Amino acid sequence: MIPSLSPNLLLVLAMLLKTKSVSGTALMLGISQPSVSRSLSKLRGALNDPLLVRSGAGMIRTRRGDELVGRLADWVAETSSLLVEKRFDPAQVKRRFRIASTDFGVLAVVLPALPRLREIAPGIAIDVLPLGHATHRSLAQGDIDLAISGLEHDPSQLHRLHLFSDHFLCVTRPDHPLAGEGEVPINDFLDHDHLGLTVSDAELDRVTTLLGTGSRKVVASVPYFSLAPDLLAAGDLVMAVPSRLMRSCPRDLATRPAPAVIGDLNYWLLWHERSHRDPAAAWLRDRLLEACREGEAAPAE
Repeated sequence: MIPSLSPNLLLVLAMLLKTKSVSGTALMLGISQPSVSRSLSKLRGALNDPLLVRSGAGMIRTRRGDELVGRLADWVAETSSLLVEKRFDPAQVKRRFRIASTDFGVLAVVLPALPRLREIAPGIAIDVLPLGHATHRSLAQGDIDLAISGLEHDPSQLHRLHLFSDHFLCVTRPDHPLAGEGEVPINDFLDHDHLGLTVSDAELDRVTTLLGTGSRKVVASVPYFSLAPDLLAAGDLVMAVPSRLMRSCPRDLATRPAPAVIGDLNYWLLWHERSHRDPAAAWLRDRLLEACREGEAAPAE
């Protein structure tokens, strides 16, 4: 049985059999000639063969050395290629990405990017998962690859790209008392019954958080933006929603600028350091951002 040989010894052997020279091997590997000589001695003992023998002014391989030289050269080439990053080709990628998002994030970010993703990288699949409150932990553990979020987050814990800023609209049925023109006064906004929106498993409501609990009468709440139009049409309710949501709304609803105190909504693409240098993930991030930038030029209804 041949005793176990370290990768370092095998590399020395590969160079020795290739160069047939102790000094040449030392030069190629950047180590001393005595170190190469000691390695050759160990290899001879381990393999029970001289491997290289003197012939005139140089050295020649033994039969055993001839048998090993090609195989070791292949091993060195294969081992070296393990650490060489292959050129990224989106057309050849076969991978599923998990993206945590609200339905609004899907409509505003994933939906406009999807046709181009399918065209350029048909082997990529996207699984959308519910947006949780512990985004950092989910990204760090690899449970998700990306998060699309308008929630507050610690920028020191995650990498991020700003996708877009959006303003809020006050949305009602067409014959609601708040239907009209111009920004809705905050007092009028609070005088009516509301449809609330809870985001993530923490059930965060942006408007309630901003205005304070008890500031408005929320008679119903939903976790999905896409449910709002039907519920607003069915009831005498008012809701503040991002303007981008209304671009694809099939319902005939009245919209007015929401009270300025509600502010704007900033949407972010978030990821962890663990995937920061992943070429496929970086490519996907760029495509999502690209689709959002193109969407900024689209007029809101």
